[in-house]
Amino acid sequence: DPLQGQGARKCPPLGLESLRVSDSQLRASSIKRYGLGAHRGRLNIQSGIHDGDFYDGGWCAGHEDRDQWLEIDARRPTRFTGVITQGLNSIWTYDWVTSYKVQFSNDTHTWQPGRNGTEEVVFLGNKDPETPVLNALPTPVVARYIRINPQTWFENGTICLRAEILGCPLPDPNNIYSWENEPVPTDKLDFSHHNYKEMRKLMKKVNEECPNITRVYSIGKSYLGLKMYVMEISDNPGQHELGEPEFRYVAGMHGNEVLGRELLLNLMQYLCGEYTRGNPRVVRLVSETRIHLLPSMNPDGYETAYKLGSELAGWAMGRWTYEGIDLNHNFADLNTALWDAEDNELVPHKFPNHYLPIPEYYTFANATVSPAGHGVGRDRGCCGVWVT
Repeated sequence: DPLQGQGARKCPPLGLESLRVSDSQLRASSIKRYGLGAHRGRLNIQSGIHDGDFYDGGWCAGHEDRDQWLEIDARRPTRFTGVITQGLNSIWTYDWVTSYKVQFSNDTHTWQPGRNGTEEVVFLGNKDPETPVLNALPTPVVARYIRINPQTWFENGTICLRAEILGCPLPDPNNIYSWENEPVPTDKLDFSHHNYKEMRKLMKKVNEECPNITRVYSIGKSYLGLKMYVMEISDNPGQHELGEPEFRYVAGMHGNEVLGRELLLNLMQYLCGEYTRGNPRVVRLVSETRIHLLPSMNPDGYETAYKLGSELAGWAMGRWTYEGIDLNHNFADLNTALWDAEDNELVPHKFPNHYLPIPEYYTFANATVSPAGHGVGRDRGCCGVWVT
């Protein structure tokens, strides 16, 4: 039920995926080996990729029966509202839990099952190893500990899973230290995830705070019509200056890989603020370099993943463009044309080695080309050092 899912997500993830929940807070009834221990039962954790890797992507029980469990210690009274599960991430085996129960405790000795009225609830789990499945509890439960108790699993596999728990921490009357507020940052940087609308607002704000050294422009639109905005930072924005190097940072090629996006937005704020304060290093950068920052090369993919959230999107949702194109492999191949021209001694009198023309096949109507890659590839606003 989507409405149930929305209700569950009113409480945030405890932090298995983000590592806010430490290894010491995770226990299991049994494990296959240390590399498949309880500390590996974290949503979206990945397996090794080499033959003989000790670690794999998930917790796996050492026995196949209905007495196995993965336990999470929230360390304080918590209003639990939902559970998200995946199967094992592995290139060697296919293992996932298809149904499970949940249990709650305040002391790890007495456990109460999750109920819907008087009946003990069995939740449906996964149908594949990767897709996250959210189950909202019929009624939120306040406790310190929660266990996931597998009931059935893929018939050709074994008991393995990755999980995230949704819950709202509550004040602990027995621990005055738990009432303390979370530490807050001392700088003014806005370090939080920004969707498309919030990204535009932030870029506009930076431009308004530093109008003499910034300019916001677009290099084109995505497949769904979202503009790909660039922040230019220079002492003469909008102008090429003879002999002045130009530098471009590009982020968000894969829409659901968001760290680069946020770092570039923070970089805009930092350069603006430090230039205003007269930081000599930043003043020199702005005065002697023309800087272009493209924080979101794949805005369609980001918005797709953003709407589901990191816990439910999975690793692939939003990675590619709306048309299913991987931008990492979708730039115009200018190298081959240049190398061929050099081999035939056509450079530079018949074939340029600066501002190479886009190959004709790349602009054909039936070419498999994303507007994003096409827009960046054709941008002549700066020469470009590619860092993605």
